[in-house]
Amino acid sequence: MPATYEEEALKAQAIVARTYTIYKANHKKHQNADICDSSSCCQAWISKEDRLKKWNEENRQSNWNKIVKCVNETKGKIVTYNNEPINAFFHSNSGGTTETPKEVWGGDNYPYLQVVQTAGEEGYKQYSSEVKLTFEELTNKLKEKYKDIKINFNNDDDIKILEHTESGRVRTIKFGNHELSGVETRTILGLKSTNFEFSKSNGQITFNVKGYGHGVGMSQTGADSMAKEGKSAEDIIYHFYANVQIKNLNSE
Repeated sequence: MPATYEEEALKAQAIVARTYTIYKANHKKHQNADICDSSSCCQAWISKEDRLKKWNEENRQSNWNKIVKCVNETKGKIVTYNNEPINAFFHSNSGGTTETPKEVWGGDNYPYLQVVQTAGEEGYKQYSSEVKLTFEELTNKLKEKYKDIKINFNNDDDIKILEHTESGRVRTIKFGNHELSGVETRTILGLKSTNFEFSKSNGQITFNVKGYGHGVGMSQTGADSMAKEGKSAEDIIYHFYANVQIKNLNSE
């Protein structure tokens, strides 16, 4: 989460990141460590030195102090459901509506991760993006996974969204002789989310995308938008995670 975001949003992020780390440590994937620093497996991490280098010199110390303040003021706080740390997913921008984990990774849903609406996200650069591909580029990208792909671009039924999720994201889309999930399509075509529409024109297909990330759990821009409206870190967390409690690690 950018250090420029509101303090209450950063506090919410601190609580959520702490919770996510503890959840991962409690459900170990590694024999010789509680957690790794791969964002695709456990929790992303960056050293203070490397973090400071990425900021403009005049903002380095104030940004760092702000983050330290938000972490310290939420020290020990985690999000729980039935007295257990939750799998506290978060993402950049939900496009106005969050997603359930089952639609992204399959398996069972968590009761505390529901579809919720969030206002104010459209003001952030992460809210909308587009990817333009020629028909040939699209075919070549799909051929990397599906060698036998055949698409008749003159037939509107050959590229067609077949099904949406409850949140309005693409669940299934047809490309010629193959049906792909929205999640797989996002990966193959490099889209920022599965909340997309498309249009064809002059030998080119344009994907108009809303949001950034998987859409599950807390939206970082949504958190900042709520904080700008005067909401607290606790308000933010209770908005994005259903029927949870914020507890102190040392209180049990």
